[in-house]
Amino acid sequence: MATGRTSAQFIAALRNREQLIGYWSLLDSPIAAERLARVGYDYLAFDAQHGLFGYQGMLHNLLATDTKGSTAVGMVRVEANDLTYIGKALDAGASAVIVPMIDTAQDAADAVAAVRYPPLGRRSYGPMRAQLRIGPNPADAHDQTAVLAMIETADGLANVEEICRTPGLDGVYIGPSDLRLAIGGATSTDPAVQEEFEQALVRVREAAEAVGIAAGIHNADGESAARRLAEGFTFATVASDVVHLQQIATSHLRAARGEAR
Repeated sequence: MATGRTSAQFIAALRNREQLIGYWSLLDSPIAAERLARVGYDYLAFDAQHGLFGYQGMLHNLLATDTKGSTAVGMVRVEANDLTYIGKALDAGASAVIVPMIDTAQDAADAVAAVRYPPLGRRSYGPMRAQLRIGPNPADAHDQTAVLAMIETADGLANVEEICRTPGLDGVYIGPSDLRLAIGGATSTDPAVQEEFEQALVRVREAAEAVGIAAGIHNADGESAARRLAEGFTFATVASDVVHLQQIATSHLRAARGEAR
């Protein structure tokens, strides 16, 4: 089993553009999170935007991630680019927040401000759980927490170079389903726009590389994650528990019936 990193070590690796691999969670199941945290992933990302849990679910899954034997830190995709949502995720102990629907550099600057305490930002001081493992001093929290901007809209793609230059932004993260729709796909997996989609990925990756910040991407499976890392992305997420639960259960059912997989 891989050796787990502290939050400070994870954030340093992220900022140094070291390769990191994570897993995406939609389920409100701390027991599942506890098991996933011991598999060897560098991080578990809990989806508060489209996931099936509220604040208590987010808190309990972050708690489960920090249990004995864990190799992972917890991060959260927050509901929106909002000071309250971002602050609650950080106060609950998230090592990083992924902020959706970033269209402009101002959007990115607002996200950064929500993660940093004054005078660098606007985060309200109240790290009820986070102070036990991140901080409690503002300078420590700044060193040990990261903010990642999702590039998933037409405007976000058009402004990605400016977004990447936002002071204090630690990285960008591609939401491939929304991005594919944004460039004209009829569905979130439409192969008709594959060439344009690949060009968009290159643009985002190169924009991040040019300014030395992390570049991440969401993936349906481990093989896709490996390919994107080989292309130059610095972190990649494998998604997701709810989908994989159905997939593996289906494969076992077919095997039990003697059906071809």
